[in-house]
Amino acid sequence: QVQLVESGGGLVQAGGSLRLSCAASGRAFSTYGMGWFRQAPGKEREFVAAISWSAGSTDYADSVKGRFTISRDNAKIAVYLQMNSLKPEDAAVYYCGLRSRFPYGSSVRSLGFYDYWGQGTQVTVSS
Repeated sequence: QVQLVESGGGLVQAGGSLRLSCAASGRAFSTYGMGWFRQAPGKEREFVAAISWSAGSTDYADSVKGRFTISRDNAKIAVYLQMNSLKPEDAAVYYCGLRSRFPYGSSVRSLGFYDYWGQGTQVTVSS
């Protein structure tokens, strides 16, 4: 079993920055990629960003491209999300996911790509 723990959420003014962290732990698991999703009240969970574990290639939702940066620490099995120029519409609970099975060409933007999820961290942006 794999546990993911997110941290770094909080309240920030519009235009401000936050850095989210997600650390994975557990017994004998592989990591092929990690990603961030978010879910606002009354809305579906949506893709934010993802990073592959070997090459470090990244993918971003259009709504965050140029403002958010995803990065990883292979040794710590951790993923980070640097969020700059935050907007009120970025407010949501942010979840990290981890893919432990070989990807087989699956889309990192799909919820089903990820095998494990964290409990989420709340991001609130005041206008």
